[in-house]
Amino acid sequence: MKLTTSPFTGTAIFPVAIALCTHVFAAEEKRDTENSAQRMPTVTSTAGALLEEQPADDTNRPEWTSARRFGNTRVYIQQSPWEFGIESWWRLEHHRDNTISHRLLEEVEIGLPYRMQLDLYNDIEGNEKARFHYQSFNAELRWAPWDWGKVWGNPTFYAEYKFADHHWGPDVYELKLLLGDQLAPRWHWGLNFVWEAELGQNREQEFQVTGGLSYTVIDGKLGVGIETFYDHDSVKGARGHAAEKFTVGPSIQWRVTKNIHVDLNCMFGTNRDADREMGFLIIGYDFGPGESKKNAYNPISGRRN
Repeated sequence: MKLTTSPFTGTAIFPVAIALCTHVFAAEEKRDTENSAQRMPTVTSTAGALLEEQPADDTNRPEWTSARRFGNTRVYIQQSPWEFGIESWWRLEHHRDNTISHRLLEEVEIGLPYRMQLDLYNDIEGNEKARFHYQSFNAELRWAPWDWGKVWGNPTFYAEYKFADHHWGPDVYELKLLLGDQLAPRWHWGLNFVWEAELGQNREQEFQVTGGLSYTVIDGKLGVGIETFYDHDSVKGARGHAAEKFTVGPSIQWRVTKNIHVDLNCMFGTNRDADREMGFLIIGYDFGPGESKKNAYNPISGRRN
């Protein structure tokens, strides 16, 4: 039996095959495009974050660290390289014997490269009879080995030397480990471990732990919280009979303007060795942003064309 092929058969199949291949290729290209879109890197936006929690400079530290958040607890560094700030301190202690002591500090803060900060200040002390005397000139250096967020707690090393007026006491050296971070949005904390020792006379030695927790009520304007202070204080010949002091109380920070901050802290003694009350009033002024803050992080969502 002889088979006959129609000349129109091949002509009809050819367009159908082309249409089918085109459909398959189009579907495959669409699937590849969808897969490529899924593999794109995730972009994190900080548009909804508080302004004071956004990076202040190239170290990635948040803006809230630029103004001393706690009266007696330090966190990281405050000034970017070659930025300056000043602070005036008043510390008041109401002792168990009903006497009062005052401490007045005038401080200059200088930001240095490599996450360092130099603080220079004068220490003036007085009593309840308003008799004041010059106590010491103090030099303090901080160094943060890592950018903010690289290591838990953002550890910062702190060393201070007090050149005392020897009429009122010996020189003193002080070493600190500063820790601090953001616990959650609006919640910030700080923790310091301190070793301080006199170089003469009674050779008084103190081991201290200070801590603070703050909540931002108004972004960049108002923060409230609580602070604690523990002190283990001993003198030569009586190291086994150290005084143990623990105080705790509320704190508040008011950012009057972008350059001015005010900190108020009042702590109350919880045991017999501790003072009845210990309070801090700090007023600080920062002399405007340096180059690092002019080029500070600015999310794309917050920019205008």
